[in-house]
Amino acid sequence: MRHLKLLLVIAGCLAAGAVQVLAQPPSPSGQVKVDDVKVVWSDVGPVVLLTARDAVVPIFVDPTVAGSIHGALTGKKTPRPLSHDLMHTILQAYDMTVVQVGISLKGQVYYGELTMAAGGQTKVFDCRSSDGIALAIHFGTPIFVEAALLEQGRKGQSPKDSQIEL
Repeated sequence: MRHLKLLLVIAGCLAAGAVQVLAQPPSPSGQVKVDDVKVVWSDVGPVVLLTARDAVVPIFVDPTVAGSIHGALTGKKTPRPLSHDLMHTILQAYDMTVVQVGISLKGQVYYGELTMAAGGQTKVFDCRSSDGIALAIHFGTPIFVEAALLEQGRKGQSPKDSQIEL
């Protein structure tokens, strides 16, 4: 029953539209740029919905990360900075930026790949998908997902929430 509710939430989000992620560097091989990002609350907790090519990829996140992503999407500030707000401020102070974020699924674990630039150099860092999404939203940079992951989302074959490791 809760999966049906989540599918209804996802369908509603597709119909309602969401905030667009800015900028468009070239797509990494085998990946698709995310068009919309939303944070919704389900019976099993907060979910980040990544939409691309009319497919939705749900990623279950902890409430703090959900709040950080939601705040970055809406521009609402918390009374005190959250971790991603602090990271954004520190990186900007040192003229560093997030160039893009890639999301993949290996087994039942979502992975993030954070591409950063500073001083003419670009480096890629392993990260939690939710942290990568939060920083991409803070910096207004694109998020990419594997084409195969989108296809699973299009067919409604996302991993069972009980199998996802956060």
